[in-house]
Amino acid sequence: MRAVAGRRSRTWTLLLAALLACAAPAAAQGETQREEAWLWLDDGHVRLAIAPDLGGRVVHLSLPDRPNLLKVGAALAQVPPPAPAADGIDIPYLGHVLWAGPQSGWWLDQDVHPGRREAAAPWPPDPWLAYGRNRVVERSAHAVALEGVDSPVSGLRAHQRYRLSGRAPATVELEAEAVNVRDREIERDLWFNTRLPAASRVFVPVAGPEDARLRADGDDFFAGPVAWWEDGLYSLQAEPPPQGKGGRRGKVFIRPSAGWLAGFNAGQLLLIRFDLQPDASIHPEHGQVEVYQQWHHDDPGAGLLELEVHAPLRRLAPGESMRAAETWTVLPYDGPETLEAQRAALLEALREVGLAP
Repeated sequence: MRAVAGRRSRTWTLLLAALLACAAPAAAQGETQREEAWLWLDDGHVRLAIAPDLGGRVVHLSLPDRPNLLKVGAALAQVPPPAPAADGIDIPYLGHVLWAGPQSGWWLDQDVHPGRREAAAPWPPDPWLAYGRNRVVERSAHAVALEGVDSPVSGLRAHQRYRLSGRAPATVELEAEAVNVRDREIERDLWFNTRLPAASRVFVPVAGPEDARLRADGDDFFAGPVAWWEDGLYSLQAEPPPQGKGGRRGKVFIRPSAGWLAGFNAGQLLLIRFDLQPDASIHPEHGQVEVYQQWHHDDPGAGLLELEVHAPLRRLAPGESMRAAETWTVLPYDGPETLEAQRAALLEALREVGLAP
């Protein structure tokens, strides 16, 4: 996979400042101007908020009495949704989003921005998937279904559905479908990306360390990540960087040994389940699971941790569609933020949902 220089880096601060200069007056401290545009689902076990005008992304996920466990950016409250444009930039609203892979091909198969095509640009993601105003096609107390817009970049129109289970443990079912809206064949995958704060601890089931390929995105500020593996579990650790460095940044590409991954944040455990796929079905530049870490040692609120899951790569004829799904279970966690305590809580949660190793 292509290394992305400067991706989601400290330049975000300057970018957000520039966006705010052109945007409406900022919200008061603690106020989110755009919450009235969100769709809230609450079954008494879990709370979920979706932003239809930001590509149908999830912007809040929590147990009823706990804070948002997702990482969202200041832009969510302060920068109005842009109209998708071929020369658009990535605005760090964050939350959970749907992308289409492979990343190396994001701008290769399109005619709306020749410069990005010729440069084989690996960033930004498809603006029509990221910011297209989704139409609400179904709405009930516990479910929302959305229809996206036709993208001239990826050639896809996405449909997304979110449904709460209405029972304990707190569970959300996510479904995504994308149809080829072009008059010719395309090759794509569906790619879920769920953001947590940078210091969150994540666990992925990995049979052996050789099934996790780590890429260090080091520079003058960042050192590479520190990996941990023991008894079939893999994690990235927020260990202090070497002298002269301010944080850690990089990505790990994983062949998981089971169809789940988990993250701890905000007094909660998020367990993400998905269908385990044959390695040959995943584009070779990716892993079925990918974890991206950008962690600033002296600024806990900066950076992020991304939990990413790829569906199989598909060749789609005109009008043909592909699907992917995840199931999220959220459980309370009131223990210490230590690896051993959280690993023990994870094993108990896996037993609770019938995934005990």
